Amino acid sequence: MASVVYTDGACLGNPGPGGWAWAGEAGGFASGAEARSTNQRMEIRAALEAVRAHPGALEVVSDSTYLVNCFRDRWWEGWLARGWVNAARKPVANRDLWEPLVELVRSRGDVAFRWVKGHAGDPMNDLVDRLAVEAATTQQGRSGEGRPDRLAAADMPGGPRGVVAADVPDGYLVAVAGHRPPALGGYDPNPVAGRVRARLEEILAATAQIQPDLVVLTGLGLGAEQLGAEAAAAAGVPYVAVLPFPDQEAVWPAASQQHYRELLAGAASQVVIQATTPTNRRQAGVALARRDAWLARYAAEAVVVWDRRDPTVGRLARAFQDALGETEVWLLEP
Repeated sequence: MASVVYTDGACLGNPGPGGWAWAGEAGGFASGAEARSTNQRMEIRAALEAVRAHPGALEVVSDSTYLVNCFRDRWWEGWLARGWVNAARKPVANRDLWEPLVELVRSRGDVAFRWVKGHAGDPMNDLVDRLAVEAATTQQGRSGEGRPDRLAAADMPGGPRGVVAADVPDGYLVAVAGHRPPALGGYDPNPVAGRVRARLEEILAATAQIQPDLVVLTGLGLGAEQLGAEAAAAAGVPYVAVLPFPDQEAVWPAASQQHYRELLAGAASQVVIQATTPTNRRQAGVALARRDAWLARYAAEAVVVWDRRDPTVGRLARAFQDALGETEVWLLEP
């Protein structure tokens, strides 16, 4: 009987701080970090470390088609025949990791690969995902027998004490997201934003009657996200700040910064998806996308403030619908 080991990689930005992890179905785990990496590099590294750590017949289970298809479809045979160039006659990316992994798998002859859908409820896939995210966030690995203890929080220099994305709050989680101020009547208090806040409060108060352990998830961004926090407080519902990175308010006007900090202080807890603050718009966009993916993964329901015209908010709404089902997503028009 082959041993079964699950692997996964994570990257905070692509490229960015990376983490890899493996965990054996029969016990044992390990994780590690790379200061500047990519998702694909971390997927390969996780498999390489897993194969190195498990002598004897082995099945590697991964949610990376990039990794699994290399062996299932035998891409590596073409790479070797062409001298480590791909079909487009370009050097194979990540050769420094692919080459030792391919050589090890070839020489052993007892390693197989199987794909599993990521973020679909498989407990082992979820475990290695959490370990990899933790390693990417803290830039520290760990290993042990059995199963890991609680995935530790990271102290972030210059910012609040945050938790890695794996630390999911307890309760019935409802995410609130949507338009920024220009589509909500402007940045100052106004009737449009007031109506949205009141409607959010009604929705949350009604949901709390059915789900007494309701917890609101909000990124505390300007607009719908902050209105969600305000509505939760008014409805007597706790809210958790799910922040894409530290100090997201640093570029906002002083008054907006002050209001943000007041809302942050009122949060029941914080989840910080990325430990480092982006240095440009592209990095900030990547971090926001990771935050939105986290919300779609862990929320049970979502409320999206959307005028049904803006394509960016529309894509967010559809992402929630794809992850949660259309009946679990409220579409609230401003």
